[in-house]
Amino acid sequence: MDPPSQAGEYPTRIAARSSVIDSFRGCGLSGMRIDKDELKRKLLMPRYLRFAMRDSIRFKDPSAGETRLQERGNGGGAAETSVAGAGDGDGEEVKQPPESPMVVFINSRSGGRHGPMLKERLQQLMGEEQVFDLSDVKPHEFVRYGLGCLEMLARLGDFCAKECREKMRVMVAGGDGTVGWVLGCLGELHKQGREPVPPVGVVPLGTGNDLSRSFGWGGSFPFAWKSAIKRSLYRATTGPVCRLDSWHVLLSMPAGEVVDPPHSLKHTEECTLDEGLEIEGELPEKKTCYEGVFYNYFSIGMDAQVAYGFHHLRNEKPYLAQGPISNKLIYSGYSCGQGWFFTPCTSDPSLRGLKNILRMHVKKVNCSEWEQIPVPSSVRAIVALNLHNYGSGRHPWGNLKPEYLEKKGFVEAHADDGLLEIFGLKQGWHASFVMVELISAKHIAQAAAIRLEVRGGEWKDVYMQMDGEPWKQPLKQEFSTFVEIKRVPFQSLMISGE
Repeated sequence: MDPPSQAGEYPTRIAARSSVIDSFRGCGLSGMRIDKDELKRKLLMPRYLRFAMRDSIRFKDPSAGETRLQERGNGGGAAETSVAGAGDGDGEEVKQPPESPMVVFINSRSGGRHGPMLKERLQQLMGEEQVFDLSDVKPHEFVRYGLGCLEMLARLGDFCAKECREKMRVMVAGGDGTVGWVLGCLGELHKQGREPVPPVGVVPLGTGNDLSRSFGWGGSFPFAWKSAIKRSLYRATTGPVCRLDSWHVLLSMPAGEVVDPPHSLKHTEECTLDEGLEIEGELPEKKTCYEGVFYNYFSIGMDAQVAYGFHHLRNEKPYLAQGPISNKLIYSGYSCGQGWFFTPCTSDPSLRGLKNILRMHVKKVNCSEWEQIPVPSSVRAIVALNLHNYGSGRHPWGNLKPEYLEKKGFVEAHADDGLLEIFGLKQGWHASFVMVELISAKHIAQAAAIRLEVRGGEWKDVYMQMDGEPWKQPLKQEFSTFVEIKRVPFQSLMISGE
């Protein structure tokens, strides 16, 4: 069985590796010395363009930066000069666009105490106007107004603006949720026909950092971070670009249910399920729908319940969450009290299996028909995984041998193969052995599309999460809640940190 063909100029793939080795590689203790001034020349955009983008974002108007053309002189061609870094202390004249113009989004609340210091360091390396704190400037504002300003100036004949727009690269300093947020906003460029879409690199500041690990940027904020940040920015200017599948989620439930979805799920009026699969039972007259996009994983069951509890505990007592290490300790401790490891004697363990409330259909590779996949009775959590890494660098799918792949009808897993790897976790003990990579998870299927039908019974609600954002989904016994997952035609672009 062959994976879907991939066309285009981004063939690079990042292989799965040991999470331990990956963590050491992200520590920033090795590598060549990067000259600060040389790096700044590669990244820093001319002063008038930086100020034009700043004005456009501030006034929420792409044309607000047009007045900055006067600082360039009479033309705007490549031969004209402009003063870059005025006010920054370098006074250096730039006669052409930088080799690799870049902007950085930073979640200064991530990474514990490192966030504010990292923001200041980045501003020193590339100019204050090219570093956006997500508490002040949202990614969609940059896409709409900042890049819109460069596009407007390019249409007016400004060569430098045109070159900066075409060569633009983006770095994100934050966790997986922050990276996904930026990727989603940049993906709107493709929908609007505003090519090219800038590729994205990562400075890992979150707890899991699985997106960062999967593309070679490391799994944790480096110890020798000042020099490591310079190397990361330099690698982002030279690193090859590879593709990342994006997955669209449609959630349809009976109207009237109270649900608090994560910010990655947005309410939508259009809610049409794939008609290729006949729906059993009666549908409600009115329904409520949400849609969103994920890049790493979607899960349902006990693991999402633990994540949901930890998420609310952290919001209620933020003083407990002082950084990635403390987060992981709290998360581990919290999971022990959720019935994930010990099922109370008053409860029948079999009632907690997803088989009691869930029906699953999938479309396999190169197949247009839906196929029902039985849910194993022992499984209490199901994960649909896009990347190699899950749960802070673990590889639960495993490195499967060719004979096993052929026997099961699977193909080697990649982040750009148009397939999700679906596996199950039985209970906390099983999940623990999977997470330390002593065994692989229970392999269920590889799929190009998934349909989950969930109906209550003994359960009044079920827990779901996508890319680390959990929510509690209420259930009804008479009507089903549907989750449909399909690949987005556009593939996001990631810079390899290898």
